[in-house]
Amino acid sequence: MAPFSTDEQLSFGDLDSAQFAAAEPSLREVTFVVVDLETTGGRAKAGPDGHHDAITEIGAVKVRGGEVIGAFATRVDPGRAIPPQIVQLTGITTAMVRDAPTIDAVLPMFLEFARGAVLVAHNAGFDIGFLRAAAQRSDIAWPSPPVLCTVRLARRVLSRDEAPSVRLSALARLLGSATEPTHRALDDARATVDVLHAL
Repeated sequence: MAPFSTDEQLSFGDLDSAQFAAAEPSLREVTFVVVDLETTGGRAKAGPDGHHDAITEIGAVKVRGGEVIGAFATRVDPGRAIPPQIVQLTGITTAMVRDAPTIDAVLPMFLEFARGAVLVAHNAGFDIGFLRAAAQRSDIAWPSPPVLCTVRLARRVLSRDEAPSVRLSALARLLGSATEPTHRALDDARATVDVLHAL
């Protein structure tokens, strides 16, 4: 990446991503929706056994020009029991999601919230993979928004000496995030906003 002065505003073209290079918008003009999910496990798509994991919580923060302009947060009924190791990690129990809406009801609301925005996630392959798989199972058209992964961005911006780990908790600490990641969707989305802005 070419050097720049502190008063220059980077564009997506400066990030050298073919996904963004054509439009060349100023980053101040771009609306980002930073999303984080909690799930029953790590398998977004069904394996040979037909089993797939499901979303239990969605948290998202909409930002533009460095300012928060909206938030979206909901628990999601995964339609199954949450495994004990996931309960221990997230604190989300089966009882907490029993009366929550299903992903069929939540996903259209989330997609409306995120319409026209660049989706951002820490380890975007995981979160966006779950959202896309849920859309496919629910027969909801996936809009294919541009996606920015803060793990990949961190690896481009920071050296391994500066950031030996690019886990969200490590980057949040290193970059002085005002929100500590907690393995809860909205807290982790807020921490990812801080990481995005710092990067």
